[in-house]
Amino acid sequence: MTTLILLRHGRSSANTSGVLAGRRPGVELDDTGKGQAWALAQRLKPVPLAAVVTSPMERCQQTVAPLLAGRELAPVVDGELAEVDYGDWTGRELKTLIKEPLWRVVQQHPSAAIFPGGEGLAAMQARAVAAIRGYDAKLAVEHDPHAVWLACTHGDVIKAVLADALGLHLDSFQRIMVDPCSISVVVYTETRPFVVRVNDTGGDVTALLPPPKRSRRRRSAQPSSDAVVGGSTGVS
Repeated sequence: MTTLILLRHGRSSANTSGVLAGRRPGVELDDTGKGQAWALAQRLKPVPLAAVVTSPMERCQQTVAPLLAGRELAPVVDGELAEVDYGDWTGRELKTLIKEPLWRVVQQHPSAAIFPGGEGLAAMQARAVAAIRGYDAKLAVEHDPHAVWLACTHGDVIKAVLADALGLHLDSFQRIMVDPCSISVVVYTETRPFVVRVNDTGGDVTALLPPPKRSRRRRSAQPSSDAVVGGSTGVS
């Protein structure tokens, strides 16, 4: 199957103001976030992308804009990758939200958390995982099985997708860190996903490059679903 790069948007004005932005319109990248997006585009410049799918939130579309510059590739905007609908919590300061009884549920038992007037974290995970797996299967058919694609979305959404890929219950997803403009990488195979990177904000991306076409003929059409006993040998 193909290789998925999960990209969290760069730092936004809401991130620094301590406000839960949610789906509120007009939340854009701050100057640091714009710099992060530019640097990310430079890091991933050598990586050919078969598709870029993004949340409809402005901060996500701004993050992928430098990445798409110079590529003959139009982004796919999909509401299934949108931020959590925090309902009545949207736009409120985090320092006041931590006093709400629901805050402890979000931290300790997130699978039971449903935001007043919004959606539950379990529902968010279901829609995001279904969308990601659907795109991955579709792109595996349409492109070379070694193709790489990117989805730009939000911290909680990425953590939920990673928890699913790791075989973790959603109640463990708060243990995963996903910083602004970080990448996490998942390879979905026939029987299981492999989580290749988590919260990478500056690592080398050579390993994400598809193998040369000559090498592909000597490999199986699909990556193996088997884990390497004893650990991987790394990238030669």
